Amino acid sequence: MNPRPTLLLVVLGLLGCGGSSPPAQEPGSPPPEARPDAPSGPPVAELRPVTDRYHGEDVVDAYQWLEDPEDPQVQAWSDGQNTVARAYLAQLPHRDRISARVREILSAPTRSHRHLSARGGKLFAIERRPPREQPMLVVMDSPDAPDEARVLVDPAALDGEGHVAIDWYVPSHDGRLVAVSLSEGGSERGDVHVYDVASGERVHEVVEHVQNGTAGGDLEWLPDNSGFFYTRYPRDGDEHADDDDFYQQLWFHQLGTEASEDRYELGRDLPRIAEIQLEMHVRSGRLLATVQNGDGGEFAMYLRERNGRWQQFSTFEDGVVQAAFGPRDDLYVVSRHEHPRGRILRAPIRRLDLSRATEVIPEGEDSVVTDFWDSPTVWPTRDRLYVLYQTGGPSELRVFDLRGRPRDAVEQPEVSAVRRLVPLEDGSLLYRVESFVTPSVWMRVNAAGEATETALRETSPVDVSGWEVRREMARSRDGTEVPVNILLPRGLELDGTHPCVVNAYGGYGVNIEPRFSPMRALYLDNGVIYAIANIRGGAEFGEEWHEQGRLTHKQNVFDDFAGAIQHLIGRRYTASEHVGIIGGSNGGLLMGATLVQHPELVHAVVSFVGIYDMLRVERSPNGAFNVTEFGTVADEAQYRALRAYSPYHNVQDGTAYPATLFLTGANDPRVEPWHSRKMTARLQAANGADTPILLRTSNTSGHGLDTSLSEEIEEATDYLSFLFAQLGVEPVARP
Repeated sequence: MNPRPTLLLVVLGLLGCGGSSPPAQEPGSPPPEARPDAPSGPPVAELRPVTDRYHGEDVVDAYQWLEDPEDPQVQAWSDGQNTVARAYLAQLPHRDRISARVREILSAPTRSHRHLSARGGKLFAIERRPPREQPMLVVMDSPDAPDEARVLVDPAALDGEGHVAIDWYVPSHDGRLVAVSLSEGGSERGDVHVYDVASGERVHEVVEHVQNGTAGGDLEWLPDNSGFFYTRYPRDGDEHADDDDFYQQLWFHQLGTEASEDRYELGRDLPRIAEIQLEMHVRSGRLLATVQNGDGGEFAMYLRERNGRWQQFSTFEDGVVQAAFGPRDDLYVVSRHEHPRGRILRAPIRRLDLSRATEVIPEGEDSVVTDFWDSPTVWPTRDRLYVLYQTGGPSELRVFDLRGRPRDAVEQPEVSAVRRLVPLEDGSLLYRVESFVTPSVWMRVNAAGEATETALRETSPVDVSGWEVRREMARSRDGTEVPVNILLPRGLELDGTHPCVVNAYGGYGVNIEPRFSPMRALYLDNGVIYAIANIRGGAEFGEEWHEQGRLTHKQNVFDDFAGAIQHLIGRRYTASEHVGIIGGSNGGLLMGATLVQHPELVHAVVSFVGIYDMLRVERSPNGAFNVTEFGTVADEAQYRALRAYSPYHNVQDGTAYPATLFLTGANDPRVEPWHSRKMTARLQAANGADTPILLRTSNTSGHGLDTSLSEEIEEATDYLSFLFAQLGVEPVARP
């Protein structure tokens, strides 16, 4: 999971990509001529040079001391940066108007449902219902009765300030109990609590440390619902107890017993960075465990028989990325081995040998079998096979019979995305569909293949009738064509004068699909163009698209993004002085690399929870999970690539950098806040322009997945006020 996400949730420099980067001053080296800070300026980070040696090269790091969050001097410096940043943001023009509109949109009494699960004749869902601080777990009789949904777990009842959040939940197969992982303060460090569905009361014992922000977590119930298998991190007395962000294993807990009596099942031979997902086949009692090797997209598959015998039927090298139980004592698997866009195979469980599996659906020529790490993208029913496909960003649901012959297509909007297949006990299937301009709705496909809307429809608090969506192809540095999705006010004249905000991600094989966001009204209603690029590093065009943005090919990601911005400028949507860029996590790395490699290309940068020091990232817990995606400094070729693009190590003294706002959470388990601290210190010392370089830290949040509504409103107000001020946008007054 990690910055993938997940979730889900990112390597190359310029070597082998047709050029080399200009020489850069080592991070933390004394700037040629430091400008005096104004009295209200941010605190200056002291230079404390430390030299690390990699493959015969010395790398000087003067801000390594900022990595220690327990150091009082680090805390004082960070607090000082935060004070200055928030004071600066508080006085920006039109902030009150922006804040009011943000609050109006995010607090609107809308309702949306995610992460549906149908068990025991009941439908469970995570329901977001502003102005409540956190989403809730609800239960209803059917997708046509959301108004009759009953709240099972309301985090606000556990913590009125919104700092407790639901990580995930798993109902028992009879729908009478539900296991819920709860964590605090954005830590994603969750313990499992069991609730009685009829009463809503907590029952049974708490099982600790089942979920973490590094490898995530999961759980599956026995067919008789008397206990559950669960992911477990090392505890006191266990081997590796001092390294409890790693070594995830699979254990079994019997309800009504102490956790000390739990039974080990699987994992002692797995990699240190293993991540486990589970699926139970109730009829046979078989348990499927899918294990990911860190975050690079390598999977191994294990099957447990009812008698407790485990069998590994796929290794990390086999190219199998997903498996699902079929209706006839078989497994359907998605394989990318020698087929990077994916094909679907069927293998009988009694003779489980994938080398003898039968091909059901061959690799597509212009589409990709989607891979969602935490939810199925292939679902076999009694007589149909439902498959989610990627088509370069948009996705679609296709229907086949069990022999792989196409059936009638289901309806969906143009340039849209389908997510989350949820089988119902009557043989029908739910799926969620949305686009850039249509809010999400859950559709039901019945046993005859007919699709109809359910009552689970998200409403929009904004009017999108004046929005237009265009999809164009930009050209990257090496000639690769990259899709750019452009949202703009209808009828806007392209004269190069419009402010434009550009976003992308580019990592972990994550597909950036069309998604409805009412918050984009802040941009489009004020004449700002918003663009999203489907750059390499994702898997929008298959595993090759991912591989071309991974390990020593990571520079392609940054070149693709720069190409997308240049396309927008060349087509006269905007000009460099009107461009802002925004991204988070792995997308924060993208922001850092872009502002360092192309400081002249953009005018303002907003970067959330980003990764900036690519040489030391793997020393942190979550960074270790990213080695399979980014690479390691222990490998010389990978080190050269990392060093070539690492944002922190390529800041150049005296360069005029764009105005930049870094945002981080003090409790982030996925990207440590020291990345933002070090990058801020380095940029502030090196900047040759009079532009603000700000660091905003939230002490009550983490990577952003569990952020409370009030914190989300405050954060959005800050970054939008910053962007609008830098791009010269005056928000329209509303009645």
